[in-house]
Amino acid sequence: MGREKTRRLSGSRHFRQRMVLATLTSAPVTIVDIRADGTPGLREHEVSLLRLIDKISDHSDIEINETGTKLRYKPGVIIGGKDLEHDCGLQRGIGYFLEPLILLGLFGRSPLSIRLKGITNDTKDPSVDTFRMVTLHMLKHFGVPLEGLELKIESRGASPLGGGEVLLRVSNINSTLTAVNWVDEGMVKRIRGVTFSTRVSPQIENRILYAARGLFNKFIPDVHIFTDHRSGASGGRSAGYGVSVVAETTTGCLISADATVSHTNVDELSTESEKPELMSPEDLGEQVASMLLEEVAQGGVVDSTHQGLLFMLCALCPPDVSKVRVGQLTPYAIETLRNIRDFLDVKFIIKPDPNSNTVTLKCVGAGVKNLARKIS
Repeated sequence: MGREKTRRLSGSRHFRQRMVLATLTSAPVTIVDIRADGTPGLREHEVSLLRLIDKISDHSDIEINETGTKLRYKPGVIIGGKDLEHDCGLQRGIGYFLEPLILLGLFGRSPLSIRLKGITNDTKDPSVDTFRMVTLHMLKHFGVPLEGLELKIESRGASPLGGGEVLLRVSNINSTLTAVNWVDEGMVKRIRGVTFSTRVSPQIENRILYAARGLFNKFIPDVHIFTDHRSGASGGRSAGYGVSVVAETTTGCLISADATVSHTNVDELSTESEKPELMSPEDLGEQVASMLLEEVAQGGVVDSTHQGLLFMLCALCPPDVSKVRVGQLTPYAIETLRNIRDFLDVKFIIKPDPNSNTVTLKCVGAGVKNLARKIS
């Protein structure tokens, strides 16, 4: 590691991303004033993420003070692991943990195979379907073979009680990722998707897909949305339903949108005020179809939820020029660019295109290598 200079940060913003970048660059960090106002300290899901990173690493060192407002983290070597298990808790969906796991798993010593338990579909984080249908396929543009990547949904769990379970497999890269020139999103040629329902009538899924297809078929005939009704143990512990849709383009880009409706706790459901809040399946279908059309209209090779991950992958590439085009930059993507600059010293050249309202970004990668493989 050579001389280790601890990086001092403050606040809880983009905690997950900071931890991932610190681990990939082997940079010790001290974060102070974590939610110093209001309810202080790290949240349950952030502590769970630290435990998860520790689980797939060797010799990492984590110190949290009594109030949880100060964290010292010294990264270890990412070793991956076989047949691991992690309970993600009920504060955030499994989607919150998948992005860091995928990024770190690529740079591990041995392939990663881990079973994650918790909420598979919720309103805060991308659904596990989006990761399965879109995120894993994004990696092939950076030279990661799809053979070693898998996300299997064993059981579904809606919020608030979860009960879902997924199996994630990530293979390692031998040395580095491959720089990309990925600017042409092409034209949409087909739309695919999946609806899910847990502990409710399976008929709800048909209502969602008819509503979504009603909107899609005005623009494109090739629309196929599968249904995935789960009952019993594979349906988790809460009632809910939702849909994830993906537009596939002629150049192989995948643009996604997803939405979920889950019931509140059964005890709370008895009060009159709670009942009207649930969105009908028809409204949900129309909403997610509109969201996808909006993402397609924005332009770019990925949708807005994948911008941050796209920039991270570009920055981790070898010292070659990577060029990508996205729609309007999201606040999360802008913050990602700042974190990349701070940790990897990679700066992007940002060039807006007023004709298409898209943004082209170029960078020279930091050349992050899979050193864990070399150590072994």
